[in-house]
Amino acid sequence: MSVSKLARVFAVAVAIGVSCAVSANDRTFAQTPPAANAQSDAILLTIFLRHDQTKTLDEINDHLKKTGWYDTFPPKGVEIVSWYVMMGIGQVVTLRVPPDKLREVNRVIEESAWGGYHTDFYPTYDYKSVWEAMPGHHP
Repeated sequence: MSVSKLARVFAVAVAIGVSCAVSANDRTFAQTPPAANAQSDAILLTIFLRHDQTKTLDEINDHLKKTGWYDTFPPKGVEIVSWYVMMGIGQVVTLRVPPDKLREVNRVIEESAWGGYHTDFYPTYDYKSVWEAMPGHHP
């Protein structure tokens, strides 16, 4: 995804998030509560780590070890909010990223994940609590 496209997606996500926060009586929500030292301006970033299906799992893991993935991801100061395996896709990781760490997250992915994973990035916000606060929702 190009930088300009990512910036547009992020701007739309922020606008929707602000709109939802205002409509929910100025309450803000997150998937998990921020860590005590989390910056209030941190963003949520969801990363799809799609397995390179031309490689076996052992080959992917060998690549990740060789490139230092396990030692560098996530970068210091970035919090893992959730990490799921999606069968047929790979792994989906949501991070809480201080703005000054966004480039570092990108660099770690480029330098260590590429070759084992194909990646997609999505600015994210947690909508569940907003949805639950709406009258007439169906849990």
